[in-house]
Formats: sequence, C-alpha cells, structure tokens
Amino acid sequence: MKNILLIAWLATTLSLTAQNKAIKSAEVTFEFVAKGVDGTIAGFTSASTIDFDNLQNSVFKGAVAVETLDTDNGLRNWSLKGRKYFNEDSYPKISFESTTITQKDDTYKVQGTLTLKGTKKPLTITFTKNGNTLVGKASLYTSDFGINIKKKREDNLVKITFRFVLS
Repeated sequence: MKNILLIAWLATTLSLTAQNKAIKSAEVTFEFVAKGVDGTIAGFTSASTIDFDNLQNSVFKGAVAVETLDTDNGLRNWSLKGRKYFNEDSYPKISFESTTITQKDDTYKVQGTLTLKGTKKPLTITFTKNGNTLVGKASLYTSDFGINIKKKREDNLVKITFRFVLS
C-alpha cells in the first residue's frame, strides 16, 4: 500500500513539475501585407520559462537574427538587411521580452516589449495552445521602428506568426 501511495505521489509531483515548459524550437514567419511578401526569420534563441499552472511565474524572452531574414528573393533580402531598413550590422538581433501574460480559455495574451533596430515598442502576441505547441499571432508597423518601406504608416503593416514547440 505504501508503494502505491508513493507512486501516486510521484506521478502527481512529476505531472505538476511538467507544467514548467521551455521553448524547444521555433518557427517565425511574416507577411508584409502591402506588397504581399511572405518570409521567415530564424536564428531563434530563448530564455523563456512557461508555467501553465501559474502564468505569473512565466516569461517569454527571445531573439531572432536579422541575418536570417528570408523572403525567397536574394536581392530583396540583401536590401532589407542593409542600412536603409533593418541595418543588420548595427542591429543584428530583434528581441522580445514579456511584461504580462494572461489566459482566457485556450488563449494566452502575452504583452511585452519588442526591440527592433534599437527602438523599443509594446507588442501583444496572442497564442493558442495545441498539445505541446503554441501558435501566436501579432501585427506591427515597420515604420514605428524606423523602417519605412512605404510612405504611409498603414502600408507598413506586417503580420507575424510564431510557432513554438515546447519541451
């Protein structure tokens, strides 16, 4: 009987501990809406810890490498990484760190600060959880970060999708 109680206690403890997750792998894609240009950005590093039982103990913190920006057009990639747009030499990383995380049903709202080209702005990412995967959506205007691809702010809309596999 003691062995059964010990096994039950261990199983409960392990399942509670298993709620603390880290991001094992990531895929970040984007769409520059006005031009219909899709792409990816990689080189993801993360210092995230996600505690689904107590979101206040969680933090989403990570970065991607500008050098990995890929729109499937070499000349466009080179131009975007240059000084006029992302300025990869001076700003090699795009980073994000959460400030608050809330949950409503199966949706997680992660609010934080995005640092892009040396400019820090608030960004909200809305995630849904499917098994061991989080899929997030966010939008931003590149002109808010000094990246003026089009003249009007509304024409600089970028939609971003995050796909995180959790450990």
